[in-house]
Amino acid sequence: MALPLDTSAITHGIQLAVAPVFLLTAVSGMIGAVAGRLARIIDRARVVEDRARVDAEPEFLARAYNELADLRLRGRLANGCIALLTFCAFLIGTTIILLFLGETTDFQSSRLAVAGFLAGVACFLLALVCFLTETMLATRLLDFHMLQQEVEGKKP
Repeated sequence: MALPLDTSAITHGIQLAVAPVFLLTAVSGMIGAVAGRLARIIDRARVVEDRARVDAEPEFLARAYNELADLRLRGRLANGCIALLTFCAFLIGTTIILLFLGETTDFQSSRLAVAGFLAGVACFLLALVCFLTETMLATRLLDFHMLQQEVEGKKP
């Protein structure tokens, strides 16, 4: 079955489909940033776990277990963020296909394209919330034992 190809319709379809590509660029950048954070979380968890296996001091073990629990939460947030961003990219890619098909064929895809785009933007916003929560947890978890001891009058 041959499809009649109208070059002006194809050109317009490509123009329509290019706009969501900019969102895909932002999504790919975010995935890279969050994946880097996740890698650092995993590396830190391995270091804390290795030190906890060697050091049997109860105070240190308690801090290590607390830090590992915090790192697990941060890792889950980063994984959720990556999942949302990946789903966002899928929805935006689907939107691009629908826009192009709607412009170049008789397929009525405008409602599906709008729904896909809005769902993709919603996923992106939820991913940003996960990212913000993870970064806030990371800064909240900063614990400077040496500074606390200095304030209390103890030298390490």
